[in-house]
Amino acid sequence: MKRWIAFWNILMKDVRTYYLKPPNVSWGLLFPLAWTGMFFLRSQANARDILSILTGLVCVSVLFGTTSLLAVTITFEKKNRTFERLLLSPLPLNWLVLAKTSGGILFGLANALVPVLLAGFLTDLSKVGWGQFGVAVFLLAVSSTFLGLLIAVSVSEVFEAQAFSNFFRFPMIFLCGLFFPISRLPFFLWPLSFILPPTYGADLLHGAIEGIQLFPGWLDLTALVGFCLLLFFLSLWNIRRRWIL
Repeated sequence: MKRWIAFWNILMKDVRTYYLKPPNVSWGLLFPLAWTGMFFLRSQANARDILSILTGLVCVSVLFGTTSLLAVTITFEKKNRTFERLLLSPLPLNWLVLAKTSGGILFGLANALVPVLLAGFLTDLSKVGWGQFGVAVFLLAVSSTFLGLLIAVSVSEVFEAQAFSNFFRFPMIFLCGLFFPISRLPFFLWPLSFILPPTYGADLLHGAIEGIQLFPGWLDLTALVGFCLLLFFLSLWNIRRRWIL
C-alpha cells in the first residue's frame, strides 16, 4: 500500500510540475491538431483517405508527445538533482521509474485522442475495432515513453535529448508503415522496419481501422510487449550505471 501511495504522489507531482503547465498543455494539443489538420485538409475530407492516414496521425502524435515530454522531465530532474532525492526514498527503482513515466504514458494516450475526435467529425468510425485500437494505442504509448526514457537517461541536456530523439523519430515516420505500407519500401530497408516498435503498433492500428494487417495480431502484441520490457530494463540498467554511483 505504501508503494502505491508513493507511486501516486510522484505521478501527481510530475503532473502538477510539468504536464499541466500552460506551454505543455497548449503544445500537447496544438501538435496533434496541426498534424491532423494538415493531413485532413490534404485528404479533402474523403472518408477513405481519412481512414488510411488516421493510423499514422495517431502514431506520430503518441510518439512525439511521449518522447518530447520525457526528454524534458527526466533531463531536468537529473540536472537539478531532484531525481537523486527520489532515489533516497524506500521505493524500489523499478517502481520509481514507472511512476516517473506514467505521466508520459497518460499524455501520449491523450494525444492519441485528438486525431480520433477530429476524424469522428469527418467520417464514420463505427467499423473501427475499438478494443484492438485501445490496446495498440496503449502499448504504443508505453513503448514510446520507455524509448524517451532511455534517450533521456543517456544524455545530460534537454537539447541533446531532443536532438537524439529526432534521430529515432523521423526515420520511424517513413520506416514503420504509418502512412504507406512497408512493402513499398526498398527490400533492404525491411529488416530495419521490423526492429522498430511503432511498426507493430501501426500494424495493429491498421487492422483495427482498415481491417488490413501485415502480421498476425498475436505477433504484433508479443513484439510490442517485448519492446516495452526491453526498453524499460535497458533504462534501468543505464540509470544504475550512470546515475547511481
